[in-house]
Amino acid sequence: MEARTPVEILDFVSDVGVVKTQRKLPSLLILAFFAGVFIAFAAEGSSMAAHNLLANPGTYGLGRLVTGVVFATGLMIVVLAGAELFTGNTLIVVSLLDRRVTAGQMLKNWCFAYLGNFVGSVFIAWMISQSGLLNVSGGLLGGMTIKIAAGKTALAFLPAFLLGIMCNWLVCLAVWVSFGSRDVIGKAVPIFFIICLFVISGFEHSIANMYYIPAGILAKANNAWVAMSGVSAEQLAGLTWGTFIVKNLIPVTLGNIIGGTVMVGGLYWFALKKKKAD
Repeated sequence: MEARTPVEILDFVSDVGVVKTQRKLPSLLILAFFAGVFIAFAAEGSSMAAHNLLANPGTYGLGRLVTGVVFATGLMIVVLAGAELFTGNTLIVVSLLDRRVTAGQMLKNWCFAYLGNFVGSVFIAWMISQSGLLNVSGGLLGGMTIKIAAGKTALAFLPAFLLGIMCNWLVCLAVWVSFGSRDVIGKAVPIFFIICLFVISGFEHSIANMYYIPAGILAKANNAWVAMSGVSAEQLAGLTWGTFIVKNLIPVTLGNIIGGTVMVGGLYWFALKKKKAD
């Protein structure tokens, strides 16, 4: 089958947005829980694969590459298996601009998708922290989990916000381009490369951070992992549920919303709506 044209992708995104806003609440919450789980599995797996490389300044770039390669599986599963991921659902703005859904319907979907994503991600963070997996490499994985979380909660508002915009700009582009294909390979390939780019770049994804930071908060209860983290006492004290929400989740989520609604959905709609009308 031929790939969809950009205008056809715009129409398809609009159709998908309508379907998403019409889901019954139990289905929405289950699918959102799945999305949080899938992204958390990808985050955990990428940390497992790259923690030794990330711990060494000389191999840090290679570690980011490995992280990106593994993490890309998360969005692949979301798109191919079907799940409700908040960051991708910011593209419902296209349906709103087409006047096919209301702002209330869009916001309802976002809120419950966000909630389900949070529960799924934190659930996996808890399971990993209790499983013993963080003892890998003599506890280095546990230490790296704490270090990653501490770094994210140390971000100032503006950098976190901007990193959130750039992240979801790419995440939504990955979803957008995948909609251009009608087969599994055609969807998976662009997702792989575009998500690799966002992860390698070090951008901030609110749903991934729902795994990374809670996992670090839970891990810091283990003194052996703290010793392996190299994190200062001040940074460790700043790694709390409060700083997770205020210093990372809020600015990154706002940035993710701008990245998806304005930089992808909104601008493509304004660029292509005339052709679509024709």
